[in-house]
Amino acid sequence: MLRRIVPQASSIARRSSSAYFSLNQRPSSSLALLFKCPFSSSSQIPNTSFIGHTDDNADQSNSPEATATISIDRSGLYNPPEHSHEPTSDSELVKHLKGIIKFRGGPISIAEYMEEVLTNPKAGFYINRDVFGAEGDFITSPEVSQMFGEMIGVWAMCLWEQMGQPNRVNLVELGPGRGTLMMDLLRGASKFKNFTESLHLHLVECSPTLQKLQHQNLKCVDEDHMADNVGKRTISTLAGTPVSWHSALEQVPSGLPTIIIAHEFYDALPVHQFQRVSHGWCEKMVDLEEDSSTFRFVLSPQPTPAILYLMKRCKWAATEEIAKLDQIEVCPKAMELTQTIAKRISSDGGGALIIDYGLNKVVSDSLQAIRKHKFVHILDNPGSADLSAYVDFASIRRSAEEVSGEVSVHGPMTQSQFLGSLGINFRVEALLQNCTEEQAESLRTGYWRLVGEGEAPFWEGPEEEVPIGMGTRYMAMSIVNKKQGTPVPFQ
Repeated sequence: MLRRIVPQASSIARRSSSAYFSLNQRPSSSLALLFKCPFSSSSQIPNTSFIGHTDDNADQSNSPEATATISIDRSGLYNPPEHSHEPTSDSELVKHLKGIIKFRGGPISIAEYMEEVLTNPKAGFYINRDVFGAEGDFITSPEVSQMFGEMIGVWAMCLWEQMGQPNRVNLVELGPGRGTLMMDLLRGASKFKNFTESLHLHLVECSPTLQKLQHQNLKCVDEDHMADNVGKRTISTLAGTPVSWHSALEQVPSGLPTIIIAHEFYDALPVHQFQRVSHGWCEKMVDLEEDSSTFRFVLSPQPTPAILYLMKRCKWAATEEIAKLDQIEVCPKAMELTQTIAKRISSDGGGALIIDYGLNKVVSDSLQAIRKHKFVHILDNPGSADLSAYVDFASIRRSAEEVSGEVSVHGPMTQSQFLGSLGINFRVEALLQNCTEEQAESLRTGYWRLVGEGEAPFWEGPEEEVPIGMGTRYMAMSIVNKKQGTPVPFQ
């Protein structure tokens, strides 16, 4: 999406603490052993002790009892600070995050921070607002032009034909936003009755606010349907398609051939970040400053559970690729989601299309935040900005292939190649034949944003509004059941 073109550097100067290291401070040689995370055949995490508060002035060099001991400060639990009647500017989410860190007596992972910021049931960024479009915080490809959803519809129909044109199909979209992509897909495919009449649309959406928008934009109506003993059901009048909502992919009924669309869904899944130190890797965490007023990044002094996913990701990569990196991002939920998709496609047939911005290799430091179309610091006013990270397409491929031999993975290819092969050039020419000059300008601008690279050469408007092409920054990958052959346009 247009919001996510330049990765933002996230390291800033921090003060150190007694239990966790600031990012600008190297650990001493004695403590550095705690950062050692071997990448050998053994997957066990070293049994290390938590370093608590110690007396820095004591002479420990010759004392047999001078060993690090566990020291947990519980004073905050039993002797809470006196209540202040002064007004506070902290949001409910900020208070919640601070509470988690204080209760645990230590920092949380960046992945947990991301998950709370984006999908906290009460105050998450995506939960209670419409964040899309020019009036929101970012713009997605379906919001740029109707042609994007139409081309996804072409892909879905081609896959349906390769599947043997089954008369019942689950069409699933993960994170459908306003429902714009599916609206354009159904509207564009409405003339192909055999296809649209086979569909049952399943939208995987956790936001009640966005569910209402999707219901509205898909022109849904609720009607009685006693024939199948299901009572009322929801129908999109755009193509007469049944629509159901779910909070997770696992809730979508199995047993039918399934087409899954994941457009700009993977980039919002929570990532863990690791930083190389003298003796290995340690996880980057979110902690509170010593005065508890603001958040900061620290490094964990001991291996964390997520180190197992880092070890797996490093085994999938070439040694020389890892050797060049000082930071690595891993996304366990992306690996797990991909395996869920691959298992579903393996058992039920069908395929998945994943479109997102990312890399076909190990991702380093890509996590970024954007508010009102502008980049901001990741820890600035949590819950007020979107967080996203580059998608590791190489990891998606390996995750799918690892869990099932019945699926094949194709791509990634650039969004420009993908849309071009599906016929977007012919579509824009057809639309330009019968439109006003204003509409023509909008079509040219939208077309460039979808398939172009860099600034549009034809732009004559304000410099700050020049369309930026994302045709080479976004990539498309497909996972399909092997029985169906190679999907369009990956041949």
